[in-house]
Amino acid sequence: MCRSVNVEQAVLAKNDSLAAALRTDLARQQVTVVNLLSSPGSGKTELLTEVLRLALARGIAAAALTADLATENDARRLARSGAPVKQLLTGGLCHLEARQVSGHLAGWLPAGTELLFVENVGNLVCPAAYDIGETLRVVLMAVTEGEDKPLKYPAAFGSAQLVVVTKTDLARAAGFDESVFASNVERVNPGVGLVRTSARRGQGADVLLERVLAVRDGRPVHRPVLTGTPHRSAAT
Repeated sequence: MCRSVNVEQAVLAKNDSLAAALRTDLARQQVTVVNLLSSPGSGKTELLTEVLRLALARGIAAAALTADLATENDARRLARSGAPVKQLLTGGLCHLEARQVSGHLAGWLPAGTELLFVENVGNLVCPAAYDIGETLRVVLMAVTEGEDKPLKYPAAFGSAQLVVVTKTDLARAAGFDESVFASNVERVNPGVGLVRTSARRGQGADVLLERVLAVRDGRPVHRPVLTGTPHRSAAT
């Protein structure tokens, strides 16, 4: 008699277990982990660079782990902020998993780090399914991607604990209707917070940082309808 095994469920279950252990370990070290998800070209690297600069200017110990299929371009860009940065090359894998994050943090994460930003692979499909031990999951989208993006990628936007709109300086040129976008976000993730940013104009990075710091300081994170158990804040 043959028994079928759902390999995907088994893989995700193992990942969730590793992620839970990593989250507990990082919380013990008082590290708040922010998982940044987006499509390629959303502008998350430029925005993250500004967030890191702002954090360091305020004396907040912040670091970044950036993932990509190939090249270390993003790590070089992020390093301009002055924050510790490490590149994670996935070798073709379209998402990060908890074991990768744990392995790359071992022996690297500077002591006393308060905020760790993980720039996930540019992809709104696979990364949405993998918990990497984050404290806060943030999904970013540029105004040039269209108001219906949340409806096309409900798993990503539906699991977000914060949604960030980038490149708002291009909204008028792109014909972006923010009210329609906000309505679509609300459809897939009722009550999730929305932050508007323009890294080019230096707008919104401070707001994003404040949202992250609020979580660091113990404010409960948003509970998306697509997740059964909310991630605990680093303060718990």
